[in-house]
Amino acid sequence: MSIAQNLENIHKEVASIATNCGRQPEEIQIVAVSKRFPSEAIEQAYKAGQMLFGENYIQEAEKKIAELDNKPLFHFIGHLQRNKAKTAARLFDCIETVDSFKLAKSLNGHLEREGRVLKILLQVNIGKDPKKAGTTEQETEKLLQEIKQLPHLRAVGLMTMPPLTDAPEEARPYFRNLRMLSERLTSKGLFDSDHKVELSMGMSGDYPIAIEEGATIIRIGTAIFGTRSY
Repeated sequence: MSIAQNLENIHKEVASIATNCGRQPEEIQIVAVSKRFPSEAIEQAYKAGQMLFGENYIQEAEKKIAELDNKPLFHFIGHLQRNKAKTAARLFDCIETVDSFKLAKSLNGHLEREGRVLKILLQVNIGKDPKKAGTTEQETEKLLQEIKQLPHLRAVGLMTMPPLTDAPEEARPYFRNLRMLSERLTSKGLFDSDHKVELSMGMSGDYPIAIEEGATIIRIGTAIFGTRSY
């Protein structure tokens, strides 16, 4: 099927899942994960109505964004090294993977020089997976308090990737724990807006479970673009 048809099918499924669990479909944003797909694939998705894309690698993203005729919104969803923070501060509309104050402070400095304010999510290693990046559940509150002192960052929510599994249902407790953590932190007024806190969780294989557990952002790549060629 075409990218446009894949997007249509996903939107229908998202709407059905949201409705069945008492949520509004428009609460849920789809990030089309375009890493390792050419800029032409992004253009096809954009023409089909997809406005938001996710990239994992700074150099790849910079090249593709420069090639695009249209200028959709981009989230950075990969591990961000501080030596790439300057470029990230210029390119992206949101960085979903902030996991340390050192990184946040570096981003804030570059954003100040760019004259920009940037939305961020804190990446939480909710499953304590040694193979995954992210701050700990226990350190998240402290990090949010520190970020509140940085005027060019807006912490709007949390992001996680649960431990890898072939059974989507096994991801449910991790998604639930992230939602519960966000609720505790919201009650303390630690996000930029406590009226709407973003939860980025769920990918092609488990996004239905994530929506049921409160995801407001789902990150979908292969279900939109197909199998990556490299």
